[in-house]
Amino acid sequence: MDGSSLLRKVNSLTHSLTSPHERSLPAFTLLAPVPPRAADADAAMPVDVEMNDSAAPAPAVIPAIADVPAPAPALSTLQHLKEIASVIEAGSLTKEVRRISRAVRLTVALRRRLAPRGVAAFLAFALPSYSDGFAHLSPLLPKEDGSEMDVDTAAPVAQVSIKHGLPDIEKYCYLLVLIFLIDHKKYDEAKACANASIARMKNLNRRTVDVLASRLYSYYSYAHELTNSLAEIRGMATLHRDELGQETLLNLLLRNYLHYNLSDQAEKLRLKAPCFEAHSNQQFCRYLVYLGKIRTIRLEYTDAKDSLLQAARKAPTAVDSAFSATNGL
Repeated sequence: MDGSSLLRKVNSLTHSLTSPHERSLPAFTLLAPVPPRAADADAAMPVDVEMNDSAAPAPAVIPAIADVPAPAPALSTLQHLKEIASVIEAGSLTKEVRRISRAVRLTVALRRRLAPRGVAAFLAFALPSYSDGFAHLSPLLPKEDGSEMDVDTAAPVAQVSIKHGLPDIEKYCYLLVLIFLIDHKKYDEAKACANASIARMKNLNRRTVDVLASRLYSYYSYAHELTNSLAEIRGMATLHRDELGQETLLNLLLRNYLHYNLSDQAEKLRLKAPCFEAHSNQQFCRYLVYLGKIRTIRLEYTDAKDSLLQAARKAPTAVDSAFSATNGL
């Protein structure tokens, strides 16, 4: 048998022993496995990761709360009053009237927080216990009602001391008690306090007291108006060169006459009164309001309109409710 016939017999025997799927492959083809590449072998093998405590991420740095400054504690009402008294003392010793005016503005802003025990504590601080002012003012305050007192227990603050015996401090105490009594509707006590304050102020001739005196005259008139005794104070006058006090008294007298519908007497007083330089914008606005009302009653409507429009333009944005410009209309 030659080689070609032997090869044909081997192929036929192989064809009979293989499956139909294997028959599709070429004869005598050796499929050797392809060796994997180095990169694929590294990717297929699991990698052991060594856990180390030093590899943990560092915690975030949180700023210390202590570095943030804490807000300043609020001052108590008594401490505010003590600081106002120190402002008045400085104005009295240096003869600066603007300091007294600032103290009055601070007091008006503080009046809603006044309490009986706080005012009594301030009187004990500002006035000697043997003084006439302390003896007059202390009995006028209402007794303690067990309410909480706004005192200096909130936070430690700098101690304030003032010089006793200054007339400015005494007049401020009268003004403070008078405002407190009116706000708490103690009208009879307010009238007694106003009478005592005016009686003790007659012999004073200090320019630093002029601002306090003008306020005392205003509340003196208002206390009598609230007690229906406004006609009793029509003879009040000023004896010193206190132009601010004279402006205030002129407005109070005009208000007094208009309260009783005495427009003719009000017009005569206005014509005889000297012309003042406007020292207080509020007093000038009130004068214009009273002037407008007098001219309206006298049927001088054009002049009355001019006065009222001028008063509206010059009126401050925030005025005392007891003596607002519209209160006279």
